[in-house]
Parts: sequence; structure tokens; C-alpha cells
Amino acid sequence: MPFDTESMMQIIWLILLIVFAASEAATVGLTSIWFAAGALTALIAALLGGPLWVQITLFLAVSLLCLAAVRPLAKRLLNSRVEPTNADRVIGAQAQVTEDIDNIHGRGAVVIRGMTWSARSQDGGPISAGTMVKVLRIEGVKVFVEPIAAPVSAGESKTW
Repeated sequence: MPFDTESMMQIIWLILLIVFAASEAATVGLTSIWFAAGALTALIAALLGGPLWVQITLFLAVSLLCLAAVRPLAKRLLNSRVEPTNADRVIGAQAQVTEDIDNIHGRGAVVIRGMTWSARSQDGGPISAGTMVKVLRIEGVKVFVEPIAAPVSAGESKTW
């Protein structure tokens, strides 16, 4: 019994649905589930006797709509755990400058939790050895720091 175009499209959409669903099951990375939803919609349209252009339009529209609407939400929910690296743990930490920081000459070092890091000043100004600083960010193997304001002692007055 030969297949007509309508039956052939139903088979093609069913095969595509199975391929996309199997691909999603194999990868579990939300890579092809959108196309499986589009293929299911197109299969339903084919079963209801919709013309080929309607099936293709529905496949593309539903696939893109699912991708645009659900993917950002799914990525946020699936990737909600961010594990800090050892380097991330130094951001916000206090450190002591062990080598004068001079951005112009590309020099400077700080000790953070017993480890020496190359350092640069966040604002570009020099920072003397012995100064306590706060780590603001990391770029490559360098930390960018700013001096910690010395607390005002009891005998000093602050002028505004």
C-alpha cells in the first residue's frame, strides 16, 4: 500500500519527535527538547489534516517559542549552584602589601591568607608596602586592591 503525502508527513513528524526526544534523553542538557515540542505540534497538525506549510510553520514557531520562553528559566534553575573557586574566595579579603604597588611599572605584591599574589591598584595610584588593602577583583594572576581606610583613633577628630 503506497503512502500518500499526508501519511508520509505524519511518519516524518513522528520520527523527528522520537529523534529529538531520544537526543534530549541522551544529553540531558536541554538541547533538543524545544524541537521535540515543535515536532509534536506539527504531528498533531498533520494528524488533523493541516497543510504542509502549516505543519512547518507550527514546528518552527513552537520550537522557537519554547526555546525563547523556557530556556532562560531552565538554565537559571539547572545552574543555580555556583561553586566558588579558590581564587574567588580571595575577593573581598584583606591583604598586606609586601612589595610597593606601582601600576605604571607593573610591580606590586600582596599576601592573602599566606599566599603571595601579584597586585595592582584599582585606582592606578601607588600603594606602599605594609599597607592593608582589600581585594576587589581578580584578572588572570593579578588581584586589584584598594587601601583600607585606617580607623580614626579615639584621640583624633574627624573633620567634615
